[in-house]
Amino acid sequence: MTGKWTERPEGGGRTALRLLMAIALRFGRAPARLILYPVALYFVLRRGPERRASRAYIARVLGRPATMRDGFRHVLNFAQVTLDRVFLLRDGLHRFEIETTGLEDAHAAVALNRGVLVFGAHFGSFEALRALSLHRPDIQFRAVIDLEQNPSVSQLMNALNPELAATVINARQAGPAVVLAMKDALDQGAFVTLLADRVRPGGRASEVDFLGSRAPFPTAPWEIAAALGAPVVLCFGVYEGGNRYHLYFEVVAERIVRARDGGRPLSEWIQSFADRLAARAREAPYNWFNFYDFWAD
Repeated sequence: MTGKWTERPEGGGRTALRLLMAIALRFGRAPARLILYPVALYFVLRRGPERRASRAYIARVLGRPATMRDGFRHVLNFAQVTLDRVFLLRDGLHRFEIETTGLEDAHAAVALNRGVLVFGAHFGSFEALRALSLHRPDIQFRAVIDLEQNPSVSQLMNALNPELAATVINARQAGPAVVLAMKDALDQGAFVTLLADRVRPGGRASEVDFLGSRAPFPTAPWEIAAALGAPVVLCFGVYEGGNRYHLYFEVVAERIVRARDGGRPLSEWIQSFADRLAARAREAPYNWFNFYDFWAD
């Protein structure tokens, strides 16, 4: 069940994506955002599994039955954040108000001539973090991204900014190749970013408490962190409406030490991550973008 999210097809074809991007780049962000309302409504009405997963999640995080309006707002938020990826990649932060909390603490971890692993989730905008690198030449970012899960989106987005595209580490490479690429980036003092909330097919998972029930989270990010010995920082890029984003950084540990080496079990680190993610979800519930049965119940 943990790989179920990979079975859902992309939302929208390549032609539709190209058309939306062409409108956005030709006429600007405001007109393109208007188009998202009928698009979001279409998806709420037509994509049954995603609609049901959205409403189940909203019921959990809000503690009440989800309404159709909740589901529409959830999908619309996702569409708006996805559209903003176009402008964040092409123009950087110029169009946006980006506030950061804890960035300097995270940056201080690089002072020891080593890089930092930055763990995030499918929550808000991780693209805002990548765009931040264009305005902070003192911080080098490398993003671990699965380029083949949504190939149409990946190809179109990477074409907007080849400079940022060149910093991507493709997560679909063989496991050792990905880890070696991450190690090389860390050795160069980079912020290596990856999402730590979806279990890949065949991947190991740890079930921890998340929003009231047990849910599977991948162990691989934490195993890699323990093996590489790099500091771990969390980052959640909350979309606050309009053109406003807030990047929250939180230093987790200077090093992940496993229980067999005198540290904590990985399940405790994962539970801590799930707790921080749950807290952000309660603060900004429509920023959670896992449209599948995350709890597999």
